[in-house]
Amino acid sequence: MTIENIQQEIVEEFSLYEDWMDKYGYLIELGNDLKELDPKLKNDQHLIKGCQSRVWLAPEFKDGKIFFQGESDAVIVKGLVALLLRVVSGRTPEELMNNELHFVDDIGLKQHLSPTRSNGLVAMIKQIKLYAVAYNKISS
Repeated sequence: MTIENIQQEIVEEFSLYEDWMDKYGYLIELGNDLKELDPKLKNDQHLIKGCQSRVWLAPEFKDGKIFFQGESDAVIVKGLVALLLRVVSGRTPEELMNNELHFVDDIGLKQHLSPTRSNGLVAMIKQIKLYAVAYNKISS
């Protein structure tokens, strides 16, 4: 599936819930299903700056694709991490550089997150894009 297909799938999943409390519940469920990050990857190198809660994103570049693992110490943010990883993990640097992650706006997440969580989400996306640029230079 393309990045666009996965984003559309997420938008459709969230459209099943009319109430934002149910959408938050779904986010929490996604976070609970996220594989636990290896403790040795929970370090300053992988810590996302700009998040109120602690968020780690650890990339691995393999066979021309970037695979991400991540975790957060906050339940809703952990769900956001799970959504992001679903869209971006296993992609080439070019795919990540050339696609906008619009599903966040499409499902109305930005309007329903606190300003600090919204800033943290922007910081996560920015870091993913920076990893893509770096790995693109390495693989060129």
